[in-house]
This record gives sequence, structure tokens and C-alpha cells, in this order.
Amino acid sequence: MSTFNVPTREEVSANNQGIFDNLKNALGFVPNLYATYAHSDTALENYLNFANAKTSLSAKEKEVVNLAVSQVNNCSYCLSAHTAIGKMNGFTDDQILELRAGKASFDNKLDALAKLAKNITENRGATDVDVLENFFNAGYTKGSVVDVISLVGDKTISNYLHKTTQVPVDFPEAQSLETETV
Repeated sequence: MSTFNVPTREEVSANNQGIFDNLKNALGFVPNLYATYAHSDTALENYLNFANAKTSLSAKEKEVVNLAVSQVNNCSYCLSAHTAIGKMNGFTDDQILELRAGKASFDNKLDALAKLAKNITENRGATDVDVLENFFNAGYTKGSVVDVISLVGDKTISNYLHKTTQVPVDFPEAQSLETETV
């Protein structure tokens, strides 16, 4: 049982109330994990600024990283949220399962990206040279590596926040990867 509640709008700072209003207008609701960031007067705004910062990665590429990292970190909240977002970005259920496993047989460039994101996360940044070389051979740059590492950090923050707080998942539950043959 979590000792963390999902704070309501009335329970957060005035600054966070404004962010809640913006999230509700943009998404139709305030995701529980975002609300949990609002236990801090500054963390929600800081996280959203970081998560929405400019990057060389497309929305689809960001979801590749989000799915691979969340699987390695075994975060049920982020896997559920990014499965839904992945579908909104055009990935099929089978493709999402592959991406979570750190590969993409359907696209060589995304395969290199998924493998890199998984490798960085599993090895806590001590990236395998072969995986990095494969990433460059797929057409990515050194700048892309920096952007991937930033995104791994971004997603790891949310993964750790959920793993610590265990707030309820308010997205359709992602299917278990272990029960699938990917």
C-alpha cells in the first residue's frame, strides 16, 4: 500500500494548480503521476520543462526510448502510459511489445534506437561499443546519443517516482511482456 496519495488540485501550490489546469485543458485530465510530482512545489514544472524540451528525436523516436527504458525499469505506470501514447504515434500492439523488448524488426533505424536505449538503461550508461556503432550506422549522430541519454534520464525519473510512490495507474494496463513471445 502506498503512503503517497494523488493530490487534488486543492492540495497543491498555486503554481501547480495552474499546471493542473493546463494539463486538464490539454489532456482532458491530470495523470496521476504528474499529480504526484506536485507534492513538490517545483518538481512538476521542472519535470514538464525537461520532458518537453527540444530534441532531435521525433515523437515516435521518443516513444521508442520511453517504452524500452520503462520496460528495463519495470514501471507499470509508464509502460501503460507509453503504450497508449505509442498507439497514438502509430505503433501497433505487436510493435510496442517489440520496442519494450528493446528491438524493432519492422524498422532498422528504430531497432538501433531501441537497442541503444535498452543498453544504456541496463548498463547505467556504460554503453556497449557495438550497440553505439550500430546506432551511428543507422544514421544517428553524436548529438542524437546525447538526446537519447537525456530522454533515458527523463523517463528514469518518472519510472523511479512511480516505483517509489506506487500511485494508481490511470491508463489502460499494458500487457505483460513476459507472456508474449517477441
